[in-house]
Amino acid sequence: MQDKNILIIEDDEITALNLSLSLQRLGYNIVATCDNAVTAKNKIQAYSPDIVIIDISLQESNDGIRLAKEIKTRFNLPFIYLSAHSDDEIIFQAKQTEPYGYIVKPFNPNSLHATIQMALFKYEIENERKNDIHSLKVDKQNLEKLLYAKKASDKPVVYFGQDYYLDIHICETFYKGKKIMLTKKENAFLRLLVAQLGLVVSFEQAMNYVWEENGATENSVRTLVWRLRSKLQDDIIKNASGIGYYIEN
Repeated sequence: MQDKNILIIEDDEITALNLSLSLQRLGYNIVATCDNAVTAKNKIQAYSPDIVIIDISLQESNDGIRLAKEIKTRFNLPFIYLSAHSDDEIIFQAKQTEPYGYIVKPFNPNSLHATIQMALFKYEIENERKNDIHSLKVDKQNLEKLLYAKKASDKPVVYFGQDYYLDIHICETFYKGKKIMLTKKENAFLRLLVAQLGLVVSFEQAMNYVWEENGATENSVRTLVWRLRSKLQDDIIKNASGIGYYIEN
């Protein structure tokens, strides 16, 4: 914890001082405090903090929310909101930026400490997941190798589920010997699942492999899965909550 550097963005001097002293007593390093977005961005570039605490209403506006969006997209840093507001509208706006925590003033040091630790943990796990996804990224050539390794010894088919098989030569899926009529995207996603039987195909993997065009989202994947399930006789496509989908090996 002593190695974690925190940047505080708070335009109330007393709150900023109390926050800084409380966090220092907890063992954190406060690299800088700022009272506006321009200075904050300069300090982030200079110090590369581990986490940022942002007053949601800088200079009596929603500058904190606008700044948080930039911190996420430009600097890829975890951030926690500090706010005197707890009304639904403010919380709704804050949620759109996907913060790692939300502390309502006046803050409790122990609660703030717990929120920081959870935020850092969540950020670390997310980065590990992104790295795993990158290392497991499946292109067309690798997918064919994965499928070939799973094929039956005497046939160019991969069996999965119960009474299903994928003919890897003609790129068609069958149930009890009858071909299942699938769209190009449904077929691509099912091949991705079969190539990684027992492993979760993440939303990111699906979007990268199935959609050649840009603009696909997690909802695009969910809709595709819903349509694909409607064409299958059994519910063989399982959810990995918040991560993706898989077929049991």
